[in-house]
Amino acid sequence: MSDLLRDRLTSISGFGMSAQEDGYCFRPTHPEQVREIFEIARTTGRKVVLRGAGRSYGDAAILGEALILDISRMNRILSYDPQTGVVQAEAGVTIGDLWRLGIEDGWWPPVVSGTAYPTLGGALGMNIHGKNAYRVGTLGEQVLSFTAITPSGSFLTLTPDNPDFYRIISTAGLLAVIVQVSLQLKKVQTGDLDVLALAPRTWQEQFDMFRRYEPEADYMVSWVDCFGKGSQAGRGVFHAAWYQHGITGAGHTLSLTHQDLPDTLLGFFPKSIVWRFLKPLNNRIGMKVLNRAKDFAASTLGNGKHHPQSLVGFSFLLDYVPNWRNAYLPGGFVQYQSFVPKEYAQAVFARQIDLQQAAKCESFLGVLKRHRPDRFLFSHGIDGYSLALDFKLTSKNRERLFELAHQMNELVLQAGGKFYLAKDSTLRERDFMQSVGTAAIAEYRQAKEHFDPEGLLSSRQAIRLGLSRSSDLGMF
Repeated sequence: MSDLLRDRLTSISGFGMSAQEDGYCFRPTHPEQVREIFEIARTTGRKVVLRGAGRSYGDAAILGEALILDISRMNRILSYDPQTGVVQAEAGVTIGDLWRLGIEDGWWPPVVSGTAYPTLGGALGMNIHGKNAYRVGTLGEQVLSFTAITPSGSFLTLTPDNPDFYRIISTAGLLAVIVQVSLQLKKVQTGDLDVLALAPRTWQEQFDMFRRYEPEADYMVSWVDCFGKGSQAGRGVFHAAWYQHGITGAGHTLSLTHQDLPDTLLGFFPKSIVWRFLKPLNNRIGMKVLNRAKDFAASTLGNGKHHPQSLVGFSFLLDYVPNWRNAYLPGGFVQYQSFVPKEYAQAVFARQIDLQQAAKCESFLGVLKRHRPDRFLFSHGIDGYSLALDFKLTSKNRERLFELAHQMNELVLQAGGKFYLAKDSTLRERDFMQSVGTAAIAEYRQAKEHFDPEGLLSSRQAIRLGLSRSSDLGMF
């Protein structure tokens, strides 16, 4: 083994812990070191896989025997204007870093995922969305410019006026390495949202609520109980939220202490060990009981009520319980998210849940959101809805779960739907190709030949989807 690699061997996995590979990890602190890593890849005859915070659920940031280009140490804020809310940052800066930077000046990241930990580079590679996707679109739409390095070592600075802007964002780090980003933050007057909780009893009520509040709400999201059957299929908890305006004496809500999530429950019980108590319940019977309890509480205690909630508390639900994913060990879990046009979404999602129940492989969590289209090459944005699902993976259900995913894919494709690479573990090449269309695939291949003719940038997901080859002798 080359001396360049001997001490860098490490095992990495996707966030769902269902896929794992050994690779050689490099953590650059400066853009010039990124160029050096590509040269090492040429010298050693290996691929390069990009990795931010490792929050993609499946195999998008792993590849066996590849060089892992981990951007997390490139995490400097290069400039910040508290008057305009424009921030220029390195790609390793996280969403959490951004909200902490701006909140006390009344600035908030315009698009956030369900966790504060993703890096800007990774978030733009996947072009993340949030609970306001139907109103403001994806994170890429908020970017003023970015700088990227191609595998040949060229620096590119791109704005929305350049077509390559829309090719590099959304293509999962397969064209270039984003190293710097200029982003416009969102001005807020308080750090709290006005949140309305409702308890839809059916699929029809779920979609009626989205349609009712879409013209006025700043955020919408709904939890769906995937164990609900018959007349209770589609039951859940819908939340609409609004920014608060013109409220006096709300300055304290913009403080870090007001926003920070507590590290204990009830003021004394450490959250860091909560996952250990969840683990015995992390099975079909346990989760059916927990889902039913959540639904009962929502429909009897909170239904129809408004309450204030901090921006952090509302936005980053996945960060409430540290290490929650450990409850899915040893097999990990598969996150599955599909995007379906509004005309067909209700029927497709209802059928997806029926298939899960028939296979006795129900998702332990279901999250419904509204979306809008965008211009990005591998966009998952659509004038419709998405349903995100969490499936526990075991040695006994693996084959059954993947077959279920393929059946759900067929429903999505028949409806003209799309998929999200950050949450993909199960797509087949033909599924992905059909979802994005032949024109997008041809444009990607042309861009790949232009930016990365040697095919250095790759991943296990890219190989699975036909976007890269394991061979070192070119891409297509």
